[in-house]
Amino acid sequence: MLDEARLRALALQDRLRSEGIELAIFTDESSIAYLAGFWGYLSVEFGRPTFLLVRPDEEPTVITPLMEHEMVSKMTWVQDVRGWEDSGANRWENVLRVAVGKRPESLWVESNFIPAIVRNFLDEEFEGIPLKNISRILGEMRMIKSAAEIEVMRQAGQIAGAMMAAAHQSLEVGAPEYESALAVMAAGTRKAAGFLTAKGWEAFVSPLIHNLQIMQSGADTSMVHRRSSTKLLAKGDPVYFCFCNMAQFKQYKLGFDRMFFVKEATDEAVKVQQAAIDAQQAALRSIRAGVTAESVAQAANDCYAGAGYTTGYRTGRSIGVAYLEAPELKAGDKTILRPGMTFAVDGGISLDGRLGGRIGDSIVVTETGFEYLTDYPRKILYS
Repeated sequence: MLDEARLRALALQDRLRSEGIELAIFTDESSIAYLAGFWGYLSVEFGRPTFLLVRPDEEPTVITPLMEHEMVSKMTWVQDVRGWEDSGANRWENVLRVAVGKRPESLWVESNFIPAIVRNFLDEEFEGIPLKNISRILGEMRMIKSAAEIEVMRQAGQIAGAMMAAAHQSLEVGAPEYESALAVMAAGTRKAAGFLTAKGWEAFVSPLIHNLQIMQSGADTSMVHRRSSTKLLAKGDPVYFCFCNMAQFKQYKLGFDRMFFVKEATDEAVKVQQAAIDAQQAALRSIRAGVTAESVAQAANDCYAGAGYTTGYRTGRSIGVAYLEAPELKAGDKTILRPGMTFAVDGGISLDGRLGGRIGDSIVVTETGFEYLTDYPRKILYS
């Protein structure tokens, strides 16, 4: 993956050169992972930012907390890794100031992701110099995944499948929701460990599946993003699992959702869930190179309407090293789909305070259709 990251950085430098951009500064973890190959540093939530500086005709520079310097140096292909300290002359502001050097005519940054402490510093330090958005250029590069990226995402899909099987097997009358969440994390971690070695760059990739589990049961399935709790499962409960914040491997993140019923289900619950499944399948049938993103959403919306439902959800989102990339499968997005684009494609209905229907898979677009990156039965599922 480090060779891939280096090639991406070289391609970005070509874009910078062609567009006359003298300096781009990246602060988002996913962007830095994409270009420099490392992540997992102590980041801005503690007031400790990390930077990647890219110029068209010079080697890139990484600036990271001194305590992360050793790990980062072993994870990245970038040679110029500079550490900074919390206090004194070697604070990040001073290290960044030196790395930027002479005042540029403009600074290109990730406008939507730049931390407030960094934005405030740049506004004061480089007053009068326009801050321009580099996100569009990098986003265009990230739309099409390489064969190596897709292989990592396939592995992430296998990890997600193991997680979903564990979720399914955990469902019992009287069992607390959090036990299902624990089963999911354990199964995913063990599956991820099977893809890793303790050598080289991989030695720094943790197999641990973590983050709060998105899970809800009973009438709470209308809430979509509720977390697992101490609530006990009851016979007839619908139970929803969403792994969008958990199904990731080597920084690549998938979307993956399933709904189960504990032993039995009401006719209405089955109808709602089947409508979600049908809408997802209608969207998937419409996917192929050359169609627009919004046409995929329209295929799903037509299916919802035919079943007597409306939905305010988008039908899908592009996936990769970030949780949300471009384009999105929703009304108004006229992006033409191309082979190598990867999406989470969803079916979703909420009846407020009562129940919901959910299903989601990750796919890669091909010339004639798509291929699944995730796999679990796409039908009404019981424990």
